[in-house]
Amino acid sequence: MKTANFFGLLFLLVLPSAISAQEELQITAKDSIVQSSWIVGVGFNAVDDSGNVFDGLFNVGKEWNIVPFPSRVSIGRYFKSGLGLEAIGTYNEYKEGNIIDAQVINENISYFGIDGRITYDINKIIGETGWFDPYVGIGAGYTDANKKGRGTYNAVVGFRTWLSDRWGLDFNSTGKWAMSQSDGATNHIQHAAGVVYQFGIEKGLSKRGEEKLELLAAIEKEKERQRDSINEVNRLKEEALLAERLKKQQEADALAAAEKAKEDALNKKKAEIKSRIESLGNVYFGLNSSFVNTKSKKVLDSLVQVLEEIPTLKLKITSHTDSRGTSKYNDWLSQRRVDRTKAYLLSKGIADDKLITEAYGENMLLNECDDNTYCPEDKHAVNRRSEFVILEFQ
Repeated sequence: MKTANFFGLLFLLVLPSAISAQEELQITAKDSIVQSSWIVGVGFNAVDDSGNVFDGLFNVGKEWNIVPFPSRVSIGRYFKSGLGLEAIGTYNEYKEGNIIDAQVINENISYFGIDGRITYDINKIIGETGWFDPYVGIGAGYTDANKKGRGTYNAVVGFRTWLSDRWGLDFNSTGKWAMSQSDGATNHIQHAAGVVYQFGIEKGLSKRGEEKLELLAAIEKEKERQRDSINEVNRLKEEALLAERLKKQQEADALAAAEKAKEDALNKKKAEIKSRIESLGNVYFGLNSSFVNTKSKKVLDSLVQVLEEIPTLKLKITSHTDSRGTSKYNDWLSQRRVDRTKAYLLSKGIADDKLITEAYGENMLLNECDDNTYCPEDKHAVNRRSEFVILEFQ
């Protein structure tokens, strides 16, 4: 009789915990994702037809052709399978002096392109996300460039990042291979970036939502089995195990949220300290001088306050010269400047192990004032400086 009363009491204590945990494990809007939709887009495109694509991939100023207004429109239909069909129209203009079809042009020439492609959502392989959609695709099109029409075989790689269910950004690069090169037409790369909008949306559960749904179904099935169970003791044990499992999941989620909040707070603090140090400005020196003047001392005194307020902060001091004088002399002069900058901070009580120094001479000019360029004094003065870089903060 005493044993039966004990298990009855245990049942009453455990059951509310299990029911409460199940109520918190619900399917929410965050567990749904867009599975199919129409997408329209407007943006910019850049054409690289330099014949030097991989050596100068990011040589935007010299090899990319871009117009300063929206020059790309697209519309596409995307299906649950991950496949998408898209039509794209683009306009551009090759700049005088750039390369088309392996020849340097002596006038601006218009570029027109109409393309169709089939894409596949890589999330179908790596796992669904609600905000990041990488994709690859192939297609074909017609391009009028260098006053020559050519059909092209196309291959694309890109990604969309979603700011909401409707709006997002699209970035991609397309390789275009001329179907026939008998008339001198060559291959080129077209980059694109723009804003996209979804409509005709059909949603479904994400992988996490499906796992929740399966877990909820498993919980319900388990409860049904327990209700039908003849053995009361076994049923109570299963309820307790289920409640513990859900409790651990909630604790793990809470711990992860706390760790993220801690990391966000640390990153915010780091950004604040960096902004504070940058707002102080640099220490500047006179021509051929390593003397720390009154104005620069005020900057260093403010920096001392920051270092005293934040005991874990460590800095690197870098000093520089303008381009006048020999490189050997400027190396010596920048070393004197960095030594005197550090010496001033040490004189104010800052520990030596908080400061690391490096002298760069004239190797890191902030403007065009090198040995081959005439500049007025105010431009040379910008380069005669000591700067401060955060090395460590806890």
